[in-house]
Amino acid sequence: MKKILNRLINHESISAEEAKQVLVNISNGEYNPSQIASFLTVFMMRSITLEELQGFRDALLELCIPIDLSDFNAIDLCGTGGDGKDTFNISTLSSFVTAGAGVKVAKHGNYGVSSSCGSSNVMEHLGIRFTNDSDFLKKSIDKAGICVLHAPLFHPAMKNVAPIRRELGVKTFFNMLGPMVNPSFPKNQMVGVFNLELARMYGYLYQNTDKNYTILHALDGYDEISLTGETKAIRNHSEMMLSSSDFGVEPHTQEAIYGGDSVPSAAKIFMDILDGNGTEAQNNVVCANAGMAIATVKKLEPKEGFELAKESLLGGKGLDSLKKLLALNSN
Repeated sequence: MKKILNRLINHESISAEEAKQVLVNISNGEYNPSQIASFLTVFMMRSITLEELQGFRDALLELCIPIDLSDFNAIDLCGTGGDGKDTFNISTLSSFVTAGAGVKVAKHGNYGVSSSCGSSNVMEHLGIRFTNDSDFLKKSIDKAGICVLHAPLFHPAMKNVAPIRRELGVKTFFNMLGPMVNPSFPKNQMVGVFNLELARMYGYLYQNTDKNYTILHALDGYDEISLTGETKAIRNHSEMMLSSSDFGVEPHTQEAIYGGDSVPSAAKIFMDILDGNGTEAQNNVVCANAGMAIATVKKLEPKEGFELAKESLLGGKGLDSLKKLLALNSN
């Protein structure tokens, strides 16, 4: 590690193979916490290269506990986080709305590191228990349309990193990796990223896979469609700019999609929206993101996906999906 750190401190980059090996070594407990923290810090000071990102991704996929959900043609809706916007849990809500619309979802998530309330925080608060039991997860996605893949249960290699990430409390390159290392290797993916450079990297890495994907970055900084301005969308064979008019709605302010500053308040917003008591802005932003996920799987136009998402949310189908998942959890 000392040699690698010296090279990185001298503004050199490392190869994909070297990046992969560092994560393998971290998982084997070969480095002390100070070395790991120093390694993470380097990538907060400079941009990660495509080769480094690819190496980190390959290591985590190789080291993960895989689960086969290939029978379900599922999609994962997952943002990198790290956009510093403190929105409510848009991608998690959108996941239930997508499931309610009949599109199976394999939701990869974790506790918040750089935000007050990550996907796993709110789901745990609502009563969803996390497991890597394959039979239970298959039953969940079959009956409720969604299963929850809590990252730490599938990436034991990262147990040495988790406490350091928590103590640092800022985004690291692991934020960039989250959406890319879903242990069910879904064929469909909708990813939100926190800057345009990362959107381009994701686009390049995904075009060399057999995934059906949409990568999103809102130009005012969000790692999802925010409807506060324009969003760049990179899909398998096209790139487009999306604005609120593409979904047939009006833009709204950033304040309108703020997320609460604690897990209980975030969970309350979550349930208010699923219960049909969300504001117009909240409903629209959830349906825009769910709509793009639906459109990605069904190969529809964004507006068509949005209408299906709206029907799911306002018709209580997203709520029904959550209730079914909670019922399975209580058995």
